[in-house]
Amino acid sequence: MFKSSARGAAVVAVALAALSVSCDASSATGAGEGTPASASASASPSGAGEDLTVSSPPSAPSTPSAEKVRDAFAGLQATLGDSCTPGNCAYFLGRVYDELHRMDRAMKADPKGPGHFPVPIALVKKLDAELGGDRSFANLKKHQTSLIATRDKINKWMQSHPEDYR
Repeated sequence: MFKSSARGAAVVAVALAALSVSCDASSATGAGEGTPASASASASPSGAGEDLTVSSPPSAPSTPSAEKVRDAFAGLQATLGDSCTPGNCAYFLGRVYDELHRMDRAMKADPKGPGHFPVPIALVKKLDAELGGDRSFANLKKHQTSLIATRDKINKWMQSHPEDYR
């Protein structure tokens, strides 16, 4: 019994030593860029007064907003196959609400500007006025028809504007 416990402790000690050496080597050579802050902090001898933020490598400029609209639209479309059933109605209505607002934020942040998506943005604004800022299940259930109709109208509008999300 003692031999297997000692063997296990030795294996753990060797693994920890190897991890410690690997962390020290990567921080000394600069190969640790992009490692989590906790790993960087454990690799430094003092850990005090150091900036523990992780910097990401510089990237080329891109158009992330166009992808955001595409991704938000995909999230909205993912709700099309679901419905408000007794077991998941609160989840479903909350998800439709969240996806509509994710879509709204993405369109407003798009490089083409919010004026490029006038119909969907106006539909979400109208829905928000109806909901009166109340995102509770009881209120979403009360306005379920408007919530689903808004989702369907935005889906139809986006389908007729494929250049905006592809």
